[in-house]
Amino acid sequence: FSNLKPFSPESHILCDLNEPLVDHTEGQLFLNDTFKIIMEEVLCKGTDIKHKVCEWKEPKELALLLDLELRATGEPQHRLLQRVQDVAKYSIKTSHPRFMNQQFGGVDYHALAGRFLTEALNTNLYTYEVAPVFVLMEAEVLRGLRQLVGWTEGDGLFCPGGSASNMYAMNIARYQHFPEVKSQGLCGLPRLNIFTSSDSHYSVKKGAAFLGIGTDNVIIVEVDEGGRMIPDDLDEKITLAKSQGAVPFFVSCTSGTTVRGAFDPLDLIADVCEKHKLWMHVDAAWGGSVLFSKQHSHLLKGVYRANSVSWNPHKMLVAGLQCSALLLQDTTDLLRKCHSANATYLFQQDKFYDLNLDVGDKSVQCSRKVDCLKLWLMWKAVGSIGFAERVDKAFNQARYLVEQMKKREGFHLLQEPEFVNVCFWFIPPSMRGKEGMADYQDRLAKVAPVIKERMMKQGTMMVGYQPLGNKVNFFRMVVFSPLLTQKDMDFFLDEIERLGKDL
Repeated sequence: FSNLKPFSPESHILCDLNEPLVDHTEGQLFLNDTFKIIMEEVLCKGTDIKHKVCEWKEPKELALLLDLELRATGEPQHRLLQRVQDVAKYSIKTSHPRFMNQQFGGVDYHALAGRFLTEALNTNLYTYEVAPVFVLMEAEVLRGLRQLVGWTEGDGLFCPGGSASNMYAMNIARYQHFPEVKSQGLCGLPRLNIFTSSDSHYSVKKGAAFLGIGTDNVIIVEVDEGGRMIPDDLDEKITLAKSQGAVPFFVSCTSGTTVRGAFDPLDLIADVCEKHKLWMHVDAAWGGSVLFSKQHSHLLKGVYRANSVSWNPHKMLVAGLQCSALLLQDTTDLLRKCHSANATYLFQQDKFYDLNLDVGDKSVQCSRKVDCLKLWLMWKAVGSIGFAERVDKAFNQARYLVEQMKKREGFHLLQEPEFVNVCFWFIPPSMRGKEGMADYQDRLAKVAPVIKERMMKQGTMMVGYQPLGNKVNFFRMVVFSPLLTQKDMDFFLDEIERLGKDL
């Protein structure tokens, strides 16, 4: 707040110690007015198809509009509220039904209530004494997620994103194989190898770099025509690595790849991991939520055989950023053993309650936000059956979109979707029937970027595009927001045609 007491040159005292530095009444009024802006701009206009997904501004123009400069003196409340209004107005409306750009979006109001509550409580989730409610709640939510994986026992924690969850799994697996790494570092270790598919998330390589394993020691396994890891190729590459003096220790599978939404064959990969005694991790950050659905949970058949699973409820379940769980089958307290530092000022051993409730030493973080409440509230509100209905609805919407796409000229699917990632090219009228032209692929690669620019500058919707291997830029429509309707699917196809018809 801006209402700080001024410096007194006479007394050289900043303020009267018997008076608060902040006028709470004024602060509360500011907060009330801020909530009104949030309700109007973000939760009403920001979820209404009559309003734009974004108000596009070029960077220099936006910086001036926001008045980003930080000054020595504070600003009056009315000006601060204008800044809040501007932030809401010019931010991307990720809760809008036509924001289909990433694997997060939409809004669940029970989860949002949980996010408001945790921000207001400002709790740090490391000891039972400061977070009694949330230590117990996190344990229960993790138990519920593990049960869906197929584990009656185990461990876990909420992490700051799926990438961090994958890195945790990698670090724990290395510690299990070489516990001396915690005290001695890398100098005494052999050359370690990690195995993952060519379609896996980039966090596998980032984790290898961060942990000192090295990106050159991430061995890429081939995928089939649908983007699924080929177990036979994995087996061959593990055997080859061993023959070359490396020590394979970790396989990262993917359930719901980022681009194509492919699900690796977990049962067959588990056979390979058991054969070679490797840690099996499943990156189910995107696809894990299908475990709620009886109709679609078969996509993760064999997941219970994994050692660890990462799962982001902030994606398909719309729990809100961030909500990312790392789940472990381990019951030997590997998480704590691997990461503990035993800080006596925080984790005293003579406390008056069960010391196992001080969960902070399981994490590499000290400060850790409460990410379980939003998922817990949402789960309590709709139940597992409600989650299953959301998952099934997303599959149905994706199926409808594909059916309608096939009825229109100019839409060409990359492949039949296995999940809710619908990947396709849009062929403008001027290019149809000209696939044999020498520069056809170069011209096609430019279509998606131009359409993306037009849709953002007009603010009508957002959808991502990317190349993949030797395939030039194509759109990736991610269908999962519970706010989406068939009308939105029809609008999406109409808008792609409108924006690209003259290219």
